[in-house]
Amino acid sequence: MSIPPESVSPHVSVFDAIRTRRSVRAFTGTPVPRGVVEEILRLAARAPSGSNIQPWKVHVVAGRTRDALCRDLLDAHDRGLSTDEEFHYYPRSWRDPYLARRRRLGLDLYGLLGIGKGDKERMDRQYARNYTFFDAPVGLFVTIDRDLEVGSWLDLGMFVQSIMLAARGFGLHTCPQQSFSKHHRLIRKHLPIPDADVLVCGIALGHADEAAAENRLETHREPLERFAAFHWNDPA
Repeated sequence: MSIPPESVSPHVSVFDAIRTRRSVRAFTGTPVPRGVVEEILRLAARAPSGSNIQPWKVHVVAGRTRDALCRDLLDAHDRGLSTDEEFHYYPRSWRDPYLARRRRLGLDLYGLLGIGKGDKERMDRQYARNYTFFDAPVGLFVTIDRDLEVGSWLDLGMFVQSIMLAARGFGLHTCPQQSFSKHHRLIRKHLPIPDADVLVCGIALGHADEAAAENRLETHREPLERFAAFHWNDPA
């Protein structure tokens, strides 16, 4: 399937793609051509993996399939149906500095949306937007074989990052979403994901709604000296 020339942003360097990638939480309804999604995935498949085993699989949803799935996910969320996570994404016991960083993100996001501390109803409504892919027209579900080890999960992370960076080359934005793994059983009713696979995350893909307040969020990043140690000896 051919890619419309207007879909490509040829002047986006890899540096620009990294700098401008962000988790977008409001998308426009502008369609994304299937050919563009296919090319993004072809590019992302160049991600490295141990012994080149390429442990990733992707299910792409759009149109009626996406809409039906979103309706069922929202219904399950609204009814408070029990969830069944297949793996622990977050720490079992929170501690600083990770807890402080998480709290800062929540405060910054909810502040932009005018959601006050303790307003659980509005927080819940905002969380529910995960299950519409934040209105993105395309959703991706990334899976991995259940019997693979942690090294393959590292490979999978590089593949997901490659998807998000390749999307920037087409002027598109993304949001990686672990929230879908909570409803993997429901999603399996819509998609042929075998029990031998783990549903790791979803990814919203589309055009950012630049007028949306939540898309003004600028996440804090630690300075280099806080996370990197240089054991660097200059030549004698």
